[in-house]
Amino acid sequence: MSNKPLKVLGLSGEYRPTSKCGMLVNHALDIAKNLGAETYFWDLDVKPLPIVGEEGCWDNINVKELQDIATEYDAFLIASPEYHGTMSGAMKNTFDWLYSKHVSGKAFGLMSTLGGVHNSNTLNHMRIMLRWIHGWPVPEQLAIGKVKEAFDDDGQIIDKEISDRLHKLVESVLNAAEKLA
Repeated sequence: MSNKPLKVLGLSGEYRPTSKCGMLVNHALDIAKNLGAETYFWDLDVKPLPIVGEEGCWDNINVKELQDIATEYDAFLIASPEYHGTMSGAMKNTFDWLYSKHVSGKAFGLMSTLGGVHNSNTLNHMRIMLRWIHGWPVPEQLAIGKVKEAFDDDGQIIDKEISDRLHKLVESVLNAAEKLA
């Protein structure tokens, strides 16, 4: 094992770090940072990714940068809102640009947000997607239902149980990343 800190990349299936998924990913990254990891949040609002197949998409500078960062990072904390029973198009498109050569054998922590009652559809779909590119999602996961009520006016998670589960999820990702390194 290396003495270098683990590098953890945060990806959100919504634009902006102030979105509910953006806030959730950044809370997870803060926990990882407090546990000694180096972290980075990929902001789709600042560095958008083209839709796969768009004119000129294969030479897009943001795509190349995302692939380079994903290759050099050890673990990922990802969150997607659930839209119509699955992950958002933005989340799927982000992963359409990542291949096994970028993420194979790396640990992933999966999170989702829903407007209604929580379920595991999005989490399950992300697990299937990651299996195809040889990522290693940890068993712990987090789905937050009624997401509009989950954060206070300052963007902090209200429910201590959710905060505790988020902390355990991040710890599991870091432990898995150390073992997989």
